[in-house]
Amino acid sequence: MASSLLYKAQTRWLFHAHIKLKLSAFWDESVFDELFAVMESVNERYNSYSEGSFIDQINRQAGSFVNTDATTATLLKHLNDLSDDLAGEYDITVMPLIRLWGFYKTSAWRIPSDDEIRAALSQVGYRRIQIEDTKVAIEKGQEIITGSFVKAFAVDQVTKLMRTTGITDAIINAGGSSICAINNDSHPHWQVEVNDAEDEDNTLFLLQLANECYSTSSNENTFLEIEGKRYGHIISPKTGYPSENRQVGIISQDALTGDVLSTGLFNCDKETFLRRMEFLSDKYGVEGFLMDKNGDTIFSRNFEKYIIR
Repeated sequence: MASSLLYKAQTRWLFHAHIKLKLSAFWDESVFDELFAVMESVNERYNSYSEGSFIDQINRQAGSFVNTDATTATLLKHLNDLSDDLAGEYDITVMPLIRLWGFYKTSAWRIPSDDEIRAALSQVGYRRIQIEDTKVAIEKGQEIITGSFVKAFAVDQVTKLMRTTGITDAIINAGGSSICAINNDSHPHWQVEVNDAEDEDNTLFLLQLANECYSTSSNENTFLEIEGKRYGHIISPKTGYPSENRQVGIISQDALTGDVLSTGLFNCDKETFLRRMEFLSDKYGVEGFLMDKNGDTIFSRNFEKYIIR
């Protein structure tokens, strides 16, 4: 929907991404500081890459319980529930596999041996995360990676603050992978352009969102090339191998659910994707699409109603 309303926007660098907040020009510039402060707090407290964060402490003290906070415990329990709903194709303890494939090296990449993959898989398992009240422990050799959810979690916290502050017309774009639309009667929806992950000049479709989020996963920006073949960073915690799909997009009520589901469903073939989406649509009200390595695209049962072009 084209709008004649006036907006102001700011973009800042957080979570290794450009985060853009756009809201009605009615609001004073100082509100951006308040909103970005929420994201900065999430980054400091819950990002595994932030030294001293609760997740960093859990990783560094693997094998022992760590005192965290109620948010950490609740968040990890919710992520485990989502992993169950994805039949284990999403796992926040997948880091040993990511390291094995060489995503933290700068050279000497190679395909791991079957024995190496089996050894790394033995360290992966979200069900082995222990949560007792606000105390959390992982086993020695395990490591939690937050890249697939912490940015979206921050988006959800900002969305909550916007609503309590009275901001009812805004859009949050977190690096293109998490987009959250906030709408009111004067501006009932936002339009989101979805491009081919391997060809940004190729627009797949234009979506219309109303108080909803769009999340996408692909391997286009993070991959290794080994013997002339690309291997992406989204690795199946069940097989130990990177998925060969091109792109997954999910429309959801909150950014966290969308980001987690888009990551887990990225590891599915087309038939499994459609079967899982039937269940997930009923439980979470989500819709989505999957594009396989050949560029063939399939939609969940109601995804096309969001497409306006």
